[in-house]
Amino acid sequence: MAPCLAARPRRVKLSPVLLGRQRELRAIDEGLAAARLGKSSRLVIHGEPGIGKTALLEYAAQQAGSMRLLAARGVEFEADVPFAGLSELLQPALGLLDRLPSFHATALRSSLGLGPRIEADRLIVDAAVLGLISLYAEESPLLITVDDAQWLDRASAEAIGFAARRLVADPVLVLIAVREGEDSPLLAAGLPDLMLGGLDQEAAAELLASSGGGQVSAEVTRRLVAATGGNPLALLELGPEAQRMASAPHENLP
Repeated sequence: MAPCLAARPRRVKLSPVLLGRQRELRAIDEGLAAARLGKSSRLVIHGEPGIGKTALLEYAAQQAGSMRLLAARGVEFEADVPFAGLSELLQPALGLLDRLPSFHATALRSSLGLGPRIEADRLIVDAAVLGLISLYAEESPLLITVDDAQWLDRASAEAIGFAARRLVADPVLVLIAVREGEDSPLLAAGLPDLMLGGLDQEAAAELLASSGGGQVSAEVTRRLVAATGGNPLALLELGPEAQRMASAPHENLP
C-alpha cells in the first residue's frame, strides 16, 4: 500500500496531566508518523489509575487528524459479556463486512449479535477481525485505541490481541492502556510496552502551577510528590493544599 499522507493537525494544547511526558508523547507521534507512511506499530501503556493513560490515548486521537479511528474502552460490568468490547471497537468498520470472505463475515456477524447464532471456530472469528481492520485501513491510516483493557471481556481481548500481533504490513497504530497490576489476555500478546511512572519534581511543580495555585516552593512540591508518588491526578487533587502547606510546612497532608 502506498503511503497515505493524512492531514496532521496543528499541535494542540496539552492536558495538564501530560506535562513531563515528552518521551511518551514522542513515542505516540512517531507511531502516528509511521502509520502515515504505511507502517504499523503497537504499544501497550501500563500505569496506575490517574497516571495519564487515558490522556495519552486522547492526545493520540487529537493528533491523528484525518486518520481513521477505532476506539473501545473496557467496562467493568461488561467484562463477562462476550465480544462487548469488540462490538464497540469495530462499529465504524461494520459497513465493510460484505467485503470479507463469506464464512468470515458470517462468523463475525454471529459473534457480534448481528446475524443468526452459529458455533464459529475462534480462529475464524479472530481472522475475520484482522481482515476487517485491514480493510478499514486500506483507504486511510488507522489509529486503534483500547482504554481500560483490564476490563475487556476475554473474547474481545483475545481477538484484538490476535489482530494486533499480525498488523505488520498495514498503516496502523495500536495503543492499548491497561491498569498496572491487572490482568488481561492482551498482556500475553507480546506487544511492546511502556510503563508510566510518576512525575518528577520539576514536572510536578509545572503541573501544580498550571492548576491555578501559582508557583509552589520546591519543598512543598517535594512533599507532594513524596505523598502521591508523582501521580498527576493525585497532585491535582492536592493542589489546593499547596499554599496552606507553604504557610504551615510541618503540617501533615490531609
